[in-house]
Amino acid sequence: MTTHLVWFRADLRVKDNLALAAACRDRHARVLALFISTPRQWEKHDMAARQAAFMQSHLHSLQHELAEKGIPLLFVEVDDFNASVGAVKEICEEHDVTHLFYNYQYEINERQRDAAVERALPEVTCQGLDDSVMLAPGSVMTGDRQMYKVFTPYKNAFLRRLREDLPECVAAPAVREGGALSDTLKPLTLTYPQQDFDPSLFPATEQAAVERLRAFCRNEVGEYEARRDFPALDATSRLSPCLALGVISPRQCLHRLLAEQPDALDGGAGAVWLNELIWRDFYRHLMTWYPDLCKHRPFIPWTERVQWQSQPEHLQAWQAGRTGYPIVDAAMRQMNNTGWMHNRLRMITASFLVKDLLIDWRIGERYFISQLIDGDLAANNGGWQWAASTGTDAAPYFRIFNPTTQGEKFDKHGEFIRQWLPELAKVPAASLHDPWGWADKQGVSLDYPRPVVDHKQARAATLAAYETARKS
Repeated sequence: MTTHLVWFRADLRVKDNLALAAACRDRHARVLALFISTPRQWEKHDMAARQAAFMQSHLHSLQHELAEKGIPLLFVEVDDFNASVGAVKEICEEHDVTHLFYNYQYEINERQRDAAVERALPEVTCQGLDDSVMLAPGSVMTGDRQMYKVFTPYKNAFLRRLREDLPECVAAPAVREGGALSDTLKPLTLTYPQQDFDPSLFPATEQAAVERLRAFCRNEVGEYEARRDFPALDATSRLSPCLALGVISPRQCLHRLLAEQPDALDGGAGAVWLNELIWRDFYRHLMTWYPDLCKHRPFIPWTERVQWQSQPEHLQAWQAGRTGYPIVDAAMRQMNNTGWMHNRLRMITASFLVKDLLIDWRIGERYFISQLIDGDLAANNGGWQWAASTGTDAAPYFRIFNPTTQGEKFDKHGEFIRQWLPELAKVPAASLHDPWGWADKQGVSLDYPRPVVDHKQARAATLAAYETARKS
């Protein structure tokens, strides 16, 4: 009898899982599943404690879902990716595995690990699949077979591909011949530090994620374009943690969107949310084409020469939400307290760190990953390099957000700010974005820091630093 092993990584689901479906295609094969915990590797990659707790919850859910299909989930813990190579080899030898199936991860350490596993298993047929994207890397290219460096032409080519042929969603596998497994399953416990997450905000099972996706595409996505930039509104899908760990697939998102909003491919309702899914593929495709993006290097070489400031007190103020700029501080406290931050606020806070405080974007990128329940290297790196004007199709370096006017524009009446900055409760809404301007006129003291920098002066210093780097 042939034995198929499915190696789960960032794809913790049974529906539309390409590796699982491929392993189960032969209904006579014995199918086993494997998850390898690598706490020291996760520590090196700064994985957030809330993301570890989210992973723990979904591993438990996956174990039970697989058991219902008659597939046992083996669990192994080793230090890092190097040690996981030997772990996979041992499992394959112990269980006489003939075929190994896994879904690709596109980060460089993960790709090197997978290559090492294939070299270590010359007698095992290994099959990797492009599961975490809608379209495989290398399938959306320029006419001369280069990777697009600008998003809009990439998006247009991507949409043409989708109109020609939608990627398939595969069903969850049927129950194996031996039937469902016993309910007495051994608990799977990650030793990585964990921090509680709010399951009312983030779906804690695969089925809850699917239900959230359906509800969003049916009831909310039509208003997404008009409402998505206002953090006081509950107007986003909040599915990014599920996408980061593969609890749902981007193809499921695409098909559910088109089932509810059939004109989304042609600019109709849902097109803007689809745009965000395409950005996600774009950053993954870029990472396979330019692996240096995994090595903390900027896409635009001259930006490596920017002379960053080293001011620990400014960094600490930013991390703690104590910069004196209310929209920045409220955003940082939202992330510190929930493990998630609204996308508009990610842009505002990243711009502030880099272009008001002139602190290296890589420090901010690392802090975000250490806090975010939806931590994802490709998307996080892409977003930070966009804000820092160091990446592909990034904001020009001379485009610098004014944190005060950003707050006035996207949280005009301060509902979001008041939620996270209770110390500003007595400040009138009209003055909330410049609380000290009001307090000084009123002769009032606030338990809130004054701005750590003057935006106008900081902007001039940042422009000078970038211009010097560009010309040197």
